[in-house]
Amino acid sequence: MKAQSIANDMAYDPGVALDFFKSAGKAEAVAQGATIFAEKEQEIPLLRRHKMYLLLKGDVGLLTRGKPIGAVKAGEIFGELALISHAPRSASALAKTDCRVIALDDKEFHSALARKPAFALMLMSMMIRRLRETITQLSASGALSKDEAWEEAAAFNRAQLAALMRGLADDPPLYYRAGDPILARGQTGLRMYAVLEGRVAVSIDGRVIEKLGPGGVFGEAAIVGQSPRLASALAETDCELLPIARGPFLSLVRLSPEFADTMLTSLAERLRFLTARLN
Repeated sequence: MKAQSIANDMAYDPGVALDFFKSAGKAEAVAQGATIFAEKEQEIPLLRRHKMYLLLKGDVGLLTRGKPIGAVKAGEIFGELALISHAPRSASALAKTDCRVIALDDKEFHSALARKPAFALMLMSMMIRRLRETITQLSASGALSKDEAWEEAAAFNRAQLAALMRGLADDPPLYYRAGDPILARGQTGLRMYAVLEGRVAVSIDGRVIEKLGPGGVFGEAAIVGQSPRLASALAETDCELLPIARGPFLSLVRLSPEFADTMLTSLAERLRFLTARLN
């Protein structure tokens, strides 16, 4: 397998996925007709943990309310959002043929992240592509205007923010007054931000979809994919923000599995929230 650059090549690579899953899991057989996981299935700590899967052989169908919504082919991953966000399953997965898979629970996933950080960035890139597709559909349908603003839990706690600041000592905080624009949808993204103090409102098509307090993060989608901003952000109150440029971001993903996991969780929550608006 050709080595993948964590900084540049973020297209889905089945070889990188296989390397990641094999580092912490083992292949197992799934019989034709078996339900791999069920819609609305919930994680029960110590009894039943969510898992994510790499399909090695066979075909898997994805269903919502009994209706097909997609298919998984050999070399593809599935079930990752529920594992990362610890949320109920949004779909069912059914083995359409005899299959072989490698499954990772949350502990195995975090163990693999520590060994194979390139996979984290690839997974972020996949989620961001899905976010862009979802936002395009929501904008076209006008569905965003139908919902109340969604408030996201903080990605980092105070201790984690302090550690992040120490690790980014060369990037001093930035200050914004209430009402100041921070970034605009469509701009080229050069950095992401962690909220140190204050509150930030994130919007799409003029509709506020997130309000972030201390520990919240935003703007990461543009620096992962080196692509235009997905949303706009405004200082709702006076704010202190920690900027994180692409280089330090990539270093943090490579060196800190905890940071990578936090970013994946943040993206998974955004994707789950926006995808639900399509249903």
